[in-house]
Amino acid sequence: MVPELIIFDCDGVLVDSETIAIKIDQEFLFEIGISMSTEEIIEKFVGKSDEHFQLEIERHVGSNPPINWKSDLEDRYNKAFREELKPVAGIIEVLESVNVPICVASSGSQKKIRNSLELTSLSHYFGERIFSAEQVSKGKPDPELFLFAAAQMGADPTNTVVVEDSHAGVKAGVDAQMHVFGYTGSVTPESRLRLPGVTTFNQMDQLLLEILAKNL
Repeated sequence: MVPELIIFDCDGVLVDSETIAIKIDQEFLFEIGISMSTEEIIEKFVGKSDEHFQLEIERHVGSNPPINWKSDLEDRYNKAFREELKPVAGIIEVLESVNVPICVASSGSQKKIRNSLELTSLSHYFGERIFSAEQVSKGKPDPELFLFAAAQMGADPTNTVVVEDSHAGVKAGVDAQMHVFGYTGSVTPESRLRLPGVTTFNQMDQLLLEILAKNL
């Protein structure tokens, strides 16, 4: 069965940003009095919306968060991404080879997604087919974003593939009744991606050459 659509997450699937972002988050959180391990940050924030992160910050620091902290954090991301961001290993070969419609559905903002794709020269593969948690009422792990993306692309969710790297993302895909592939080459432990109905893989060249061809 050939899928009608493949939905790619952005961070950790298309662009190798998770390790960069986690380091920045950890440093920033420490500066405002919140000590979190790498594992805690992955569990609490990876794959979830910017709004979720902001609400958690405000919940921890109370009614007086640091002045301009959102723009300060965005500036840190932008500087690090300009200097360090690269495509995930093997993703260009996947995008060059796929012959069905594709899109991006990410928890990041439209601005952040587009910037990441531009910096890594991936934007031309997607054009305007970019969907963000900003466009729905509930972000991942709720399935709404993936269902919205499928609807915008005119695809049947049950014949749609999702490629994710986070626990929140794979759960959203499963709950959307899509075929979910969990990429274990990012930061989330494989054990957190192994939900019922999820096929895990650890190298991008497996996605088309082995997994999609054999399982759909």
